[in-house]
Amino acid sequence: MRASANSKPSSGRSDKELLLELYEEKLRRRARDDLNAYCRHIEIPGAPINDDEECEEFYPDTVTPSAHHQLLNNALMRVELGNVRRLMVFMPPGSAKSTYATVVFPSWFMGRKRGRNVICASYNTDLARKFSRKTRQIVRSSRYQDIFDTSLVADNRSVEDWALLNSSTYMCAGIMAGITGNRADGMVIDDPIKGRQDADSQTIRETIWQEYLASVRTRVKPGGFIVIIQTRWHEDDLSGRILPQDWNGQSGKVIARDGEEWEVICLQAECEVDDDPLGRKRGEWLWTEWFTPEHWAQEKITQGSRNWDALYQQKPKPSEGGMFKRPWVKRYKARPFEGQIIQSVDSGNKPGQLNDPSVVGTWLVTRLGWYLLDVWRDRVDFPTLKHTVKNLANDWKPGGIIIEDKASGTQLIQELRATTRLPVIAFDPTPHGDKVMRANDVSPLVESGLVFLPEEATWLIDFEREFFSFPLSTTKDQVDMLSQFLKWAHKHTVMLEVIGSGNKVAGLGGFDTESSQSQIDEDTGFGRVRSHTDTSGF
Repeated sequence: MRASANSKPSSGRSDKELLLELYEEKLRRRARDDLNAYCRHIEIPGAPINDDEECEEFYPDTVTPSAHHQLLNNALMRVELGNVRRLMVFMPPGSAKSTYATVVFPSWFMGRKRGRNVICASYNTDLARKFSRKTRQIVRSSRYQDIFDTSLVADNRSVEDWALLNSSTYMCAGIMAGITGNRADGMVIDDPIKGRQDADSQTIRETIWQEYLASVRTRVKPGGFIVIIQTRWHEDDLSGRILPQDWNGQSGKVIARDGEEWEVICLQAECEVDDDPLGRKRGEWLWTEWFTPEHWAQEKITQGSRNWDALYQQKPKPSEGGMFKRPWVKRYKARPFEGQIIQSVDSGNKPGQLNDPSVVGTWLVTRLGWYLLDVWRDRVDFPTLKHTVKNLANDWKPGGIIIEDKASGTQLIQELRATTRLPVIAFDPTPHGDKVMRANDVSPLVESGLVFLPEEATWLIDFEREFFSFPLSTTKDQVDMLSQFLKWAHKHTVMLEVIGSGNKVAGLGGFDTESSQSQIDEDTGFGRVRSHTDTSGF
């Protein structure tokens, strides 16, 4: 006789209950074997439920793991398998790298096999304890016990040193306090530097380095792993001393200065590379499901070039540049009303090709000096560059447009002169040497305080990054635009005494763009003085 629809198997459970149990076992098995599945299966600790620094309970983190979290988890799984023994992770502040690498991963690593020992270190013991408390909340949970059939040893009250029933142990400490005692199968170092003040201290950087050599590395068992998670504060920070000297932000396998192989995950807030680990295109932001593009754009302005490059772009630069020093540059809040607009064009492309970025800088020449008002920079083909130069000239009404008379610049000069009435000035760079020599020639003008930059501008971060790190910067097109302008302006800007007023003004007046093209000297782009009081065209 066939059983009725309401009958139950001999075990007393319905088919639905058995299927649910099988499904839950499948989820547990996947969580044991896959760190990404594990993150989705457990409750990840988020904010503490109260303000007590020693709070042991946390609200669950409601953030859904994003693509960069999965990228990080995949690398950590290679660490767990022993395929990667050294891993560096560089991501911007707030990207949850610590949550996944320092809080979640150690609990998964300890549960996967018996008798595993983990040490987690940070810039001080308080932060290390915070990470430890969150990890302990995970291993105390019923879901963790269901996955790994183990839990926290009941009498482990110390947050700095505790164990699981499967004999795996966890220890945490501040890297500056020294790490002694236990040896580890794996070491996680999260934020070895506290902040800008410590990062700029040669003494503290050296202390951290010596602790890494003497305390951290000596605690790791043969074959054990080291994972470093940080935002880059300084070019000479812990990671900076390990990475090869020619490292330039690339991800993947690198050979350190001591010959050891490291895997690097380097994610920028704003992608500036062609081989981004997430496959982003240049200009695309990180984790836009959480941080809007508007948030990133505002943060880029607010942070200033040094913090943005270091913390958000993982490309720390010296506080002062190589050739151009920050104290040399003056700042302005609002542009002066009087002066002459001049534009300088560095055409980085060849006709019909996408190549290096092209740059158009808009300058204001005044009696006080030269004010950089605007910088346009992009990788474009020749027709787009020509169209952009015309549009920017229409916007700013320049008295002169300086264009390098070389390669695509020559074609740009010819086409603009043939099809427009723009005051084009051909600049021959040949007598002035290469980009570095040209910049060196004009550096005294910057040092003398004649160059003004705005306090805030959307383009300022990118410009300062290149300018203050030149000639070590990865790109040099914006500096070449500046050098071209200063070289020309220094030669052709004169200081005149205005009769009757006694005031000195820049002798670079406005070109009369409505006048005939014959009024423009084809070789220099200058207009002509029409009276003893007329300085237009100098």
